[in-house]
Amino acid sequence: MRSLAISALAAASLAGLTACTPDDQQVEKPKRLVETVQVKSLESTDQISITGEVSARVQSDLSFRVSGRITERLVDVGDHVSQGQILARIDPEEQKADLQVAVATLQSAEAQQMQAQQAFDRQQSLFNTGVTTRAALDQAQEALLTAQGTVQSAQAQVDTARDALEQTELKADADGIITARNAEVGQVAQAAQLVFTLAHDGPRDAVINADESVLISGEIQNDIMVRMLSGGQPIKATVREVSPTIDTSSGTVRIKLALDANADVRLGSAVAATARYKPKSMMQLPWSAMASISGQPAVWIVDPKAGSVSLRKIEVADYSNERFSVRAGLSEGETVVTSGNKFLSAGEVVAYKGAAQ
Repeated sequence: MRSLAISALAAASLAGLTACTPDDQQVEKPKRLVETVQVKSLESTDQISITGEVSARVQSDLSFRVSGRITERLVDVGDHVSQGQILARIDPEEQKADLQVAVATLQSAEAQQMQAQQAFDRQQSLFNTGVTTRAALDQAQEALLTAQGTVQSAQAQVDTARDALEQTELKADADGIITARNAEVGQVAQAAQLVFTLAHDGPRDAVINADESVLISGEIQNDIMVRMLSGGQPIKATVREVSPTIDTSSGTVRIKLALDANADVRLGSAVAATARYKPKSMMQLPWSAMASISGQPAVWIVDPKAGSVSLRKIEVADYSNERFSVRAGLSEGETVVTSGNKFLSAGEVVAYKGAAQ
């Protein structure tokens, strides 16, 4: 009897507790706390740094103009040479023989010219005294003119042969440093075959092979600083030349930077060039604000009146260190969620600093 009484009492107590809680009463879900930022247009100046090497502004490829076996090589890579200095020689025997033949031909032509001249002078004298005819005089004159033309042709052959003999010596066309050698003693060099590369003394360039994106990301300011990777003071440089084509083997664009004329640099030295893009007005957001709509960039926008959020697609201009720039999709003054946006849903009301109460 006692246990039945206790069970009845417990049931009555449970019924009383259930009656105290209304069926329609629900616990209110707290607002999600997020961090936001107000969109503003800022002046953006990005910096880039690319490596390259020091090169002579003017270089020349030196080669023999005649073919032959190289008998002497008088300089090596790294040597400083002066204009007119002999760098190499080829065997001149063939050219000497050609010159001897040309000289002999010239002497024969000169002898024939002398005979033609004497014959014309004699016919001229006889014609003046009425002993010979006009036809004989004209014939002697024609023979003289032919002989004179033969002499001129033979003289040209001599000049050509003498020039070919001189070309058996390869000479420097300017003061500079030998930067490449492509032939050795004993090798048969063909006419116009590259033998030496000469870097002329004078202005120096920093040659940079930059990715195409460097040029399309913005306009580079013309106040570039170049530093030697081995150390030293920075050197002022300006953009001197930009290749109009892309190197198909490397996918890069060659840029030549004119170095300060007073800079003490060595050919082939590795350098790092640091440049800045011209400032441009951009709306920038931190990486944490990035969301996605069907794989496309988007951000969560807060309605300042209702406090609710919505996902909006944007167009990104470029990405930089810890930030990205927005080209389209946002307006100044709008509020963007930068933290706590991983589990948001469209229309959800959020709490954030500066929200209207």
